[in-house]
Amino acid sequence: MLTSLEGGTRTAALEIAAYAAELLACGSIEMGAHQPQMARRIAALLPSGTPVFVNHLPRHSLADALDSLFAVREAGLEPVPHLAARRIASRGELEAFLQRAVGAAGVRKVLLIGGDEIAPLGPYADGAAALRSGILSACGIREIGIAGYPEGHPRIPAAALESSFTEKLALAASEGLGAFVVTQFSFAPARVIEYCAGLARRAPGVPVYVGLAGPSSTAALLRFAQRCGVSASLRALRAQGFGAVQLVTHTDPGDQLTTIARYCMAHADCNVVGAHVFSFGAAVAGAEWMNRFIARST
Repeated sequence: MLTSLEGGTRTAALEIAAYAAELLACGSIEMGAHQPQMARRIAALLPSGTPVFVNHLPRHSLADALDSLFAVREAGLEPVPHLAARRIASRGELEAFLQRAVGAAGVRKVLLIGGDEIAPLGPYADGAAALRSGILSACGIREIGIAGYPEGHPRIPAAALESSFTEKLALAASEGLGAFVVTQFSFAPARVIEYCAGLARRAPGVPVYVGLAGPSSTAALLRFAQRCGVSASLRALRAQGFGAVQLVTHTDPGDQLTTIARYCMAHADCNVVGAHVFSFGAAVAGAEWMNRFIARST
């Protein structure tokens, strides 16, 4: 027979697991702009209406994502395109894309990011510039996602990131747009928790989706980590004696999600409402993992 302490510990663990599963069930996943064939396979694994973010790749136009957006909507999921401001060649490109995305794919939300180009390809130096244009609200967008960076950005100083974040929230409000935050994935849950605690103070009521690195090969995971500026947590883990393969095991997304869930349950002011799975081109594998985690924890 379990002692009262053992029983209480088990009950708490089950409650945390259920909360973590709820964060996934209320969350989202990313897929490639060139992978429309994946939409139905993802839909078979995830709750109807799950947001699926479709990326905006370098050297590709916004229109290249349309087939994937259509496929996501047809599969019964919610399409959410990335808009990488510095990759947009002209106002006309943005307007034409949004008209088709909203009109034919039922897009209502976008994730507004800057993009990594050294020089803008068109009139938008950053996401705030695209917001200021008024095109998003005029074309029927109702909500924007803002990227959050628990480990900072590899090219943007912390003060500039904070200023940009605040400006985007203000611009969205002035345009009558809702706003939410999607955090960059990280291998250091403590940093994510610290960042989310800061968001609860400076942006209370703004929904936050915590980014998780989905199942991936070691090589892909390390490559994306370097590209996305989370190498600080990689270095910290390696300093503790973890090699690349051990690192992937140590940072299983389920472990990170459970840590986040435990924090949320203990802090009533936490505005984390879901998890966002970065799939690194393996969207079906990410959806399979989400499906398994939700099934075994509910």
